[in-house]
Amino acid sequence: MLRGEITTAIRRALMQELAAVGYGRLSIEAVARRAGVSKTAIYRRWSSKLDLVVEIVAAAAHGKLPALDTGTLRGDLTLLFQAVAHALRHPLASQIIPDLLAEAARNPSIDATLRQVLQARQQDIGGRLVGRAVQRGELPADTDPDAAIDLIVGPLYWRLAIARLPLTDSYLERLVESVVAGLGVAGAVPHPRAAPMAG
Repeated sequence: MLRGEITTAIRRALMQELAAVGYGRLSIEAVARRAGVSKTAIYRRWSSKLDLVVEIVAAAAHGKLPALDTGTLRGDLTLLFQAVAHALRHPLASQIIPDLLAEAARNPSIDATLRQVLQARQQDIGGRLVGRAVQRGELPADTDPDAAIDLIVGPLYWRLAIARLPLTDSYLERLVESVVAGLGVAGAVPHPRAAPMAG
């Protein structure tokens, strides 16, 4: 295999192994076996399994997103949620992310790294969404960006990692409307719940 092909094979094998056994039982030997390479090939690129996992998580977190500039916050949120849901629906992601979040509670190194990578990504994306919405006059100038970002991304993490419920299209549509209303977007009106049938 060429150098680039080896790196790709190692990354793919890592994702598969993480999904199969979790971070705690992950070993460089098993990743090497699955990738069809030597342990040396892995250690030449990464010094430890933590370094290997961190790079993969960082690469996934910084994956390409569509240009989130539709002209409205509602449109931007719809695109963002669709892109995130598409990534999180992948079977490997739905197994790996909850495991890494659980491992982070036990492992300060993973906790610090995940926090740094994910918060930077959230602040970058959320900051741009909120900043443009403020510029367009959809949000007040004194909107707290940190609170807004928590409101935008928090439900996705909750549903994936805690509730373990699917990110359906109908849920994402309701979530967009709820976030828009919660942030106080000018003219936003939350959809009322259907009234219970009279018995």
